[in-house]
Amino acid sequence: MASLAWGPVADREAPLAVLLHGFPDTAHTWRYLGPALADAGYRVVAPFTRGYAPSGLPADGSYHVPALMSDVLELHAALDGDARAVLIGHDWGAITANGLAAAEDSPFRRVVSLAVPPFPAMNPSRDDVGRWVATMARQARLSWYTLFNQLPALPEATFDRLVAHLWRQWSPGYDATADLAHLAASVSTKERKAAALGYYRAQPRQWRLPGRYRHLAQAWVGSPRVPLLYLHGADDGCLDIRWAARVSARLPSGGRSAVITGAGHFLQLERPDVVNARILEFLAEETP
Repeated sequence: MASLAWGPVADREAPLAVLLHGFPDTAHTWRYLGPALADAGYRVVAPFTRGYAPSGLPADGSYHVPALMSDVLELHAALDGDARAVLIGHDWGAITANGLAAAEDSPFRRVVSLAVPPFPAMNPSRDDVGRWVATMARQARLSWYTLFNQLPALPEATFDRLVAHLWRQWSPGYDATADLAHLAASVSTKERKAAALGYYRAQPRQWRLPGRYRHLAQAWVGSPRVPLLYLHGADDGCLDIRWAARVSARLPSGGRSAVITGAGHFLQLERPDVVNARILEFLAEETP
């Protein structure tokens, strides 16, 4: 598992911060937050998650969320992380981070989740079924690509056009030229493209989850156990903005959510000044 790093990475006395990217993106998405965390005293590691070069293709072929969670736990252990460690994720990285926030004995004292809230926060309650149905109806239209990515061969064949379209739709007005170049270098082969798409294909096929990850199978759809900050771009074209309003009431003590104006799905790149400040403020607080 290859990573980008900032700060005193070799200094085991410094607290660890692990940053997880999503789709269609790479560890370079943290080029603004990584240095800011390093300046705050963290040793920062942003892995290219399994399947994204220069990290390897997983021998077991699993792209299930529990496998991604296991990778992060192994990375935490390999880097001698301790109870001061924090975890930040965006998109699929957020789904992974949310799962680790819900895991028993999570090694992370605080978690920050960008653009995808914990799944229980998206469930309906008796008093808001109507609003939930309306939100789901629009979300189904926004999430067309999740079904498209289940198709054999075609998503790989149209990958470059697909990801460029998603960046335009998800973060309107943002110039993703540099990010798409990083992505092209990371998924330059058919096998790498299939790996990136494998995240979508694995989740409906939980029966294929290798046994070594099954102890994490419930956590990835669970409720957070540690303080969690959720940030959502006001102009997000991937996930409906109405999900953000549902999050705060469903977070544990010390958790909160915020909407970032002037940003879409890739808010850490569009408004790094605001996003960095929110995250640093949250991480500086004492854990209840």
